[in-house]
Amino acid sequence: MPALLSSRIIFPSVETADSEGLLAVGGDLSPERLLLAYKNGIFPWYNEDDGIILWWFMNPRFVLFPEKLKVSKSLKKLIEHNEFEFTINKDFKSVIANCKRIKRKNQPGTWITNDVQTAYIKMHELGHAHSAELWQDEKLVGGLYGIKLGNIFFGESMFSLVSNASKIAFAKFVAHLKNEGVTLIDCQVYTAHLESLGAEMIAGKKFSEILRKDIPENISV
Repeated sequence: MPALLSSRIIFPSVETADSEGLLAVGGDLSPERLLLAYKNGIFPWYNEDDGIILWWFMNPRFVLFPEKLKVSKSLKKLIEHNEFEFTINKDFKSVIANCKRIKRKNQPGTWITNDVQTAYIKMHELGHAHSAELWQDEKLVGGLYGIKLGNIFFGESMFSLVSNASKIAFAKFVAHLKNEGVTLIDCQVYTAHLESLGAEMIAGKKFSEILRKDIPENISV
């Protein structure tokens, strides 16, 4: 498995990822490296027990085309009921903090380490990471965050403190992204939750072709 050096901002070809999607180890979470990673569909995913950063390229890739978003009748009623306030980039730090601490089924810990949290807050300050929030009685009850490069949004994590909050936030944010011209939302790995909202598997080669077409080469820190 290729080991990255902090002194060199470079990744091996995504075609060299193993059968599980692991591409490389090591390196750092600098904005420069994260931008290069996401431009190529690579993302960090590890926990503190690993003791080192793990970089992944999943093939096939789980994605959502915004125009294929599925909004069930029950979800549509919840959205139309207008019980929640929806915002964008109002409180990125609280969103990532909630995603970090939320307990998830069959997951004893979180991949959002302190270093990851710090790195993505920096990416937000640079204008590359974005959050969507859902509020109830002025309390943050759901949301998600990710990286936006060109017309691609790379979803990272979401949380919900009340029933359906993350689904409502996601549906509203997808509509917003679609209006902004986003052509693809990267969901990275399969979840039944996102499949119910219209996410699907596509070949890694097709995914890479879309990234090359819809992410400008000149994006930089």
